[in-house]
Amino acid sequence: MQTSFLSLALPFLALPALAGPPALPHLGIPQQPQDGIVTLIGTQSGLDQWIEGFRPRALSAGISPATFDRAFRGVRYNADVIEKDRNQAEFTRAIWDYLDRAVSDKRVENGKKALRQNRRLLARLEATYGVPKEVIVAVWGLESSYGDNRGDIPVIEALATLAYDGRRGRFFEAQLIDALKILQRGDVRPGNFTGSWAGAMGHTQFIPSSFNAFAVDFDGDGRRDIWSDDPTDALASTAAYLAKSGWQPGVPWGMEVALPQGFDHGLAGKGNRMASSDWAAMGVRQADGRPLRDHGPAALLMPAGARGAAFLIYANFRAIERYNAADAYVIAIGHLSDRLAGGDPIRAAWPRDDRALTSAENLELQQRLTAAGFDTGGVDGKIGPKTLAAVRAFQRSVGMVPDGYPSLDILRRLR
Repeated sequence: MQTSFLSLALPFLALPALAGPPALPHLGIPQQPQDGIVTLIGTQSGLDQWIEGFRPRALSAGISPATFDRAFRGVRYNADVIEKDRNQAEFTRAIWDYLDRAVSDKRVENGKKALRQNRRLLARLEATYGVPKEVIVAVWGLESSYGDNRGDIPVIEALATLAYDGRRGRFFEAQLIDALKILQRGDVRPGNFTGSWAGAMGHTQFIPSSFNAFAVDFDGDGRRDIWSDDPTDALASTAAYLAKSGWQPGVPWGMEVALPQGFDHGLAGKGNRMASSDWAAMGVRQADGRPLRDHGPAALLMPAGARGAAFLIYANFRAIERYNAADAYVIAIGHLSDRLAGGDPIRAAWPRDDRALTSAENLELQQRLTAAGFDTGGVDGKIGPKTLAAVRAFQRSVGMVPDGYPSLDILRRLR
C-alpha cells in the first residue's frame, strides 16, 4: 500500500503511515489523539453523530447526497478495526526476519507461478509502462500474496470508524472522501468495496487517494476494478503508479555489493550519492565479485550496519519508495523481483544474534545520545538521518565502526 511507515511488520502499514471531529462528551470516553483533537472511542451512537456531522463536509467536497446515503447505509462502528489500529506491534522486526518472510522460498515459488499464469498480460504492462514484470509481481506478492489476501472489511465502515476515532482522523477522513469518490464514479459496487482494516484495497492494496491518482482501466470495461479476481486493472495500476513515480527502464532498483577491507562505513547513507566509478575506485564490487556496472548515481545502504548485507541503490529505489517508504519494504520488493528473474539469495550473513530496538528503546537511545552530547535533532522515537548521524558520531568517539546502525549494543554502551 502506498503510505510511509517505519515499522517493518506485515502488513505494510504505519499510516502514515501513513489525522478529527468535534468532541462528543456524553457518548464515550474522551481521548487526546496525536493531532491534538479530543474525540471519543467506542460507541455506535458516537459514530452516527459523527457521520451526521461529516455529511455536509463530504457534500461540499463533491459527493452527491445519493452516493453518501447509499454508502453509509448500515455502517457500523467496527471495534476490530480500532483494536488493530491500537495494537500494532511494539517491536520493529529486524530486517533479516522481515526478508525471511517477505522473500521466502514459497513466495518466490508462487511468484514464478504468477509470472507464468499472467505472462501475456505482464508482457503488455511491461511494454506499456516500462516497469519489469518481476517488479509488478513482487508488489503483488508482498501486498496480498498474489491476490489471496485482499481484505474483506467494508472500506467505508473501516475508514469511517477510524476517522471518527480521531487518533489520525484528518488522514482517514480525507481517505474516506476519496473512497466515496470511487463509489460515485462507479469503479466498484458497494457490496464489493472491501479491503484491509485501514482501507487498503485490492490485489496491490491501494489506499483510496492513491487509487484516484494512479489507478487505470487497462481492460477497457469502463471501471478501474482492482477488487476483481481478474488482476488486470490492479497490476496495470501498480505499473502506472511506479511509472509515474519515476521508474527508469533498464536501471536496477539496487544490487548487493561486497565492500573491501578498511572501507569507510561513514560513506553509507541515502544522502551520499556518487557515480558507480567512484564506488568502484574504492574497491566496491558486486556481491559475486564482478566489477560494478554504471547504472547512474548510487548510494550505499547498510540496513543492518557493518555486520549485514550492503546494497548500492539507484534511481528506481526511489520509485518503489513512493509506494512504501520503508527501506525494508523497498529492499524486499527489489530482492523478490530479482529472485523471480532467476537471481540468487542475498549472499552476506545477517547479525542474527541481534534484534531491532523497541519503540521505547528508540526513545531511550535518542535521550541518552542527546545527554551524552550527540544531537539527534529531538527525541521522538523516529530514527531519522540526524539520529543516525548521532549514532555514527558516538561510534567514532568510542572506537567502533561508524556504520550508524542503532543496535542494542549501542544502547547498552550508552547506559
